[in-house]
Amino acid sequence: MAGTAILRDATEADTAAIVALNAAEVRHTSPMDADRTRVLASLSAYHRVAEVEGRVVAFLMAMRAGADYRNDNFAWFAARYPDFLYVDRIVVDASVQGLRLGSTLYADLFAFARAQGIPRIACEFNVVPPNEPSRLFHARHGFVEAGSQWLDAGRKQVSMQVTELA
Repeated sequence: MAGTAILRDATEADTAAIVALNAAEVRHTSPMDADRTRVLASLSAYHRVAEVEGRVVAFLMAMRAGADYRNDNFAWFAARYPDFLYVDRIVVDASVQGLRLGSTLYADLFAFARAQGIPRIACEFNVVPPNEPSRLFHARHGFVEAGSQWLDAGRKQVSMQVTELA
């Protein structure tokens, strides 16, 4: 699929596409049906999609410190940082992997955070089982490990990552 990507705020009409994108990458994220998508969207400070040729092919959801979000990873950052924007999930359709949509969404997210006066972005990625593409992606965008934690009764370990915005 070729074409220019358009970034825009996600809408209710995007819910089915977001659910499908997430389902395709659920091994790296967590399950999310339409109802869960709506709940997370309502908690998000940033929720945008990338569209190519009229089709939603990527999305990013991020919550700001202080959101009423019950999540072990968000809580880890909240216990350590007074203000941050937490990337709950970023998913890019495999059919458009070469278009650098993840980087485009992150550049937009960083600009949003700076405009809001948010000093850092936080996220995590799996190290057990490993998610090497995510590790490389986040390193390219200036993220460094701030810690790690085990989840799912010891079946999954995540690297807790932050990047400070200048």
